[in-house]
Amino acid sequence: MGTQCTGTGSWPNCSTSTCWATPPTLDSDLSQGIQPVQGLALCTLSTMGSAEMCRDLAPEVEKLLLQPSPYVRKKAILTAVHMIRKVPELSSVFLPPCVHLLHERHHGILLGTITLITELCERSPAALRHFRKVVPQLVQILRTLVTTGYSTEHSISGVSDPFLQVQILRLLRILGRNHEESSETMNDLLAQVATNTDTSRNAGNAVLFETVLTIMDIRSAAGLRVLAVNILGRFLLNSDRNIRYVALTSLLRLVQSDHSAVQRHRPTVVDCLQETDASLSRRALELSLALVNSSNVRAMMQELQAFLESCPPDLRADCASGILLAAERFAPTKRWHIDTILHVLTTAGTHVRDDAVANLTQLIGGAQELHAYSVRRLYNALAEDISQQPLVQVAAWCIGEYGDLLLEGNCEEIEPLQVDEEEVLALLEKVLQSHMSLPATRGYALTALMKLSTRLQGDNNRIRQVVSIYKSCLDVELQQRAVEYDTLFRKYDHMRAAILEKMPLVERDGAQADEEAKESKAAAQLSEAVPAPTEPQASQLLDLLDLLDGASGDAQHPPPLDPSPGGALVYLLDLPCAPPPPAPIPDLKVFEREGVQLNLSFIRPPENPALLLITATATNSSEGDVTDFICQAAVPKSLQLQMQAPSGNTVPARGGLPITQLFRILNPNKAPVRLKLRLTYNHFHQSVQEIFEVNNLPVESWQ
Repeated sequence: MGTQCTGTGSWPNCSTSTCWATPPTLDSDLSQGIQPVQGLALCTLSTMGSAEMCRDLAPEVEKLLLQPSPYVRKKAILTAVHMIRKVPELSSVFLPPCVHLLHERHHGILLGTITLITELCERSPAALRHFRKVVPQLVQILRTLVTTGYSTEHSISGVSDPFLQVQILRLLRILGRNHEESSETMNDLLAQVATNTDTSRNAGNAVLFETVLTIMDIRSAAGLRVLAVNILGRFLLNSDRNIRYVALTSLLRLVQSDHSAVQRHRPTVVDCLQETDASLSRRALELSLALVNSSNVRAMMQELQAFLESCPPDLRADCASGILLAAERFAPTKRWHIDTILHVLTTAGTHVRDDAVANLTQLIGGAQELHAYSVRRLYNALAEDISQQPLVQVAAWCIGEYGDLLLEGNCEEIEPLQVDEEEVLALLEKVLQSHMSLPATRGYALTALMKLSTRLQGDNNRIRQVVSIYKSCLDVELQQRAVEYDTLFRKYDHMRAAILEKMPLVERDGAQADEEAKESKAAAQLSEAVPAPTEPQASQLLDLLDLLDGASGDAQHPPPLDPSPGGALVYLLDLPCAPPPPAPIPDLKVFEREGVQLNLSFIRPPENPALLLITATATNSSEGDVTDFICQAAVPKSLQLQMQAPSGNTVPARGGLPITQLFRILNPNKAPVRLKLRLTYNHFHQSVQEIFEVNNLPVESWQ
């Protein structure tokens, strides 16, 4: 090859320091008839060719695709693959030669052609429509490989050319996705590959796994999908850990669409919980939780609770949270639900979610017939162990609310328990004095003692002494609570019984609570009138005006109030009788690349203007699925960010179901909101990572 160039600064005689023109010698080398020179030029272009070079030399490479020499054609096909990846708009140049190259018998040329067609179909809708016509030809090539073999020199462990089989299956998966006719053409062949492939070697397992992926991606028959799930079930029995991990991951993806077929392998999945490999046991845990439903919830909870007692520490939080969520969703009875949560709190109380205490207290409060049963179960658990803080908090709350039922001893559902007042008070004092108790736990115990002062029949001097001790506690919250309780004893003792009466019953499930919350928000925005004050006191009017100001970020602030009651009343009468609904905040597109978009939508709850709810929605209009999608966010230190779990990690191609994720940002100072986002995902077999800042959020989102 020559060494002269007039267009690039990297060559000796070039005067331009930044030039990306094609070297003339590379063009001339491609047009020569010497095969080694052409091969070397093609290797150079496929390795380091820029987008400009690819555009300039695409016609030359197209000519070489039809050269009689298999050596040159193979090199040209690999170069064309690089060109398509570098410049997708060159797809139309290489469409015609590919159909001709599919008739080749040369192994390298055929394998390269399948790879080239795959790249074309992933990047060009026109190419995808064009090559759907050759599906019967691809089916015939694969059938020949399965039945008669391609050539013995390319067979591995008795499997005929597994590399070529895998590439064809991947291409068929792309061509059959969301296309009924192409999928119908493949069904018989896929069944043949799935039943005739030898699974004793890794080569056969690789072909079978690609077959399963193809069956699940195309519009295959129901029986074929069951066959694919059964293949994954056999993979779970394989001695190779990698194969078992692949099977668990694949079944987890299929559990939503083919739940009943995956359920057949539930015993095998549960057995995988005992794997010593942490990644395998984690995948088995995720799949086991996904398999829980109303018909198997009792059996599955027994297995998961047994696993919770012996699982590694890094899995305990996920296991405990999963059990609580499944129990909340599929609990057959309230008593079973309470028993399940108590078992989790007793076994792994320090690893449960923050809302576990509130959920259990609400559940117990709403089950009036189980108050006596619950308080006795919790008292026994607290007497045995006071180290599990969530359990101690629930037990203290329950003893405070239903301590009178604890002393009655008339619960027939459990063994008789004889407890006197002194034992109950001593146990709560033990919680208060324990070095393991958190400040919040001590607050629960102190409040429980205070409530027992109205439930027990004995003298309250012991309770008053304990309360007075904590009036000088170093913890401000606990000290304030003790001072208030002491004041209640000294000055308002006649009101103590009414103030400390039992909490009202709560009878609603999570879905109903969410629906009622939405309805209440809508009613507050549309039809709730502001109540008129009974006394025109200046302090009450100030509080009311502050509330009206906070209800709408766009409303004008009223002028400073006159400190006199009359002046305050005048300004109050000038206000509208109902707060105007908050103006909608416009959505914001923050990212777009190769059909992948990330949009942000905003909501500021009227009852809490300092809170901003951001819903991040990832969509995909390209021809390739987006997998392993992760969105991470950071905010300045003056803000508080809480990220909820995303709805998934895969965005299907061509406008499939998007991924949504909720960000909760607390902005008490109403400072401008800035976000730093990091997106990582796989698209077109390439790993993508993008880090960028979003500092143009609408003013309505923070002012």
